Amino acid sequence: MSLIGKEILPFKASAYDAGSGDFIQVTHESLKGQWSVVCFYPADFTFVCPTELEDLQNQYATLKSLGVEVFSVSTDTHFTHKAWHDHSDAISKIEYVMIGDPSQTISRNFDVLDEEEGLAQRGTFIIDPDGVVQAAEINADGIGRDASILVNKIKAAQYVRNNPGEVCPAKWQEGSETLKPSLDLVGKI
Repeated sequence: MSLIGKEILPFKASAYDAGSGDFIQVTHESLKGQWSVVCFYPADFTFVCPTELEDLQNQYATLKSLGVEVFSVSTDTHFTHKAWHDHSDAISKIEYVMIGDPSQTISRNFDVLDEEEGLAQRGTFIIDPDGVVQAAEINADGIGRDASILVNKIKAAQYVRNNPGEVCPAKWQEGSETLKPSLDLVGKI
């Protein structure tokens, strides 16, 4: 069942705020009030995961400028996140919040838990300020994600939210033409 258009389910978890260096509590309410990206990954101290999280950090300033907060999530603890941040060249660059999900509640809520392995799959979710999922992508374990793609997806989601009745076509870029679905467009695109 798709999560698109659905409000995120309640959760409470401990996290490592890599920007401040503090341990914090994060809930589903923490993802509301601004745009949020939630990036699930299988495990700390692995191989593809640090490349993805570093790539996400490379887009963090741009995402912040769009009013987006970033949260990474794995089934590791917040303590493990801090240890990884302290010992990995790639992860030490991270400034966003790293949520621990050892109870697997959040991974189940977003339907990315590999029950056999007890690990989260590579899922990326864009959540609007109301806590509603606007986009979701889930990749197989061996396929890393490109965080630069998130920027255009978020710009499109924000545009559509701010301009009811308009939609963004494929490969839409900020400032380019949108579509206004109507009977006049049927069969003419």
